Amino acid sequence: MPVEQRSHDTNNGSLPYLFSPVSDNANKPAPLILFLHGGRDRGTDLNVLLKWGLPRFVDLSDSLPYVFAAPQIPAEQTWADRADDVLTLLHELIVSQPVDPARVILAGFSLGSAGIWHIAALHPDRFAGLVPVSGRVPKTLAESELAALKDIPVQIFQGGQDKNLPIEDTENFVERLRKVGGKVDLTVLPEGDHFIADEVYGDPKLQQWLISQNRREISVVA
Repeated sequence: MPVEQRSHDTNNGSLPYLFSPVSDNANKPAPLILFLHGGRDRGTDLNVLLKWGLPRFVDLSDSLPYVFAAPQIPAEQTWADRADDVLTLLHELIVSQPVDPARVILAGFSLGSAGIWHIAALHPDRFAGLVPVSGRVPKTLAESELAALKDIPVQIFQGGQDKNLPIEDTENFVERLRKVGGKVDLTVLPEGDHFIADEVYGDPKLQQWLISQNRREISVVA
């Protein structure tokens, strides 16, 4: 389903983003999938986001049961720098689109995964699920912020051959999150490297999970 290129005005300048409306059950409030890209996709050309991962999956799909948006940040910034702008974009989409605010999923890859943890820890009441792929957890994430995430279902994906991210670091974080009551699943693709986004986001099981999460009925699909 071809995506549109849009721009969101903020106090920090414009935030360009890809957008795709819901195509299934259009008369009912739909989930919203908000995707944060990785470091190499920063810049001013939204087309680079369409080359792989979830944006590519959305672009090539005939129809989708959710609203999709993927903002892009400049080369010199991180998602922590634009966290407030991502949240105002989220609000704009909820107001302007047939979005169920209890069914917002925050997904990301690499640098975008770090952004997931930062944004969700600040506003855990906004999200029904998190999907970080091939991403580190920020070292600045405090235990209190970790505890704030415990009620949000999380699906973490990592390649077993990822040279950028030791699997032990991810496993240790999963254990920390579970100790505070977190609902988290870790899926390791044994032969996968850092760039596993196509395989992960194209998985029908994950696509079903994305539309099944609801803050009114929190559940984790094993």
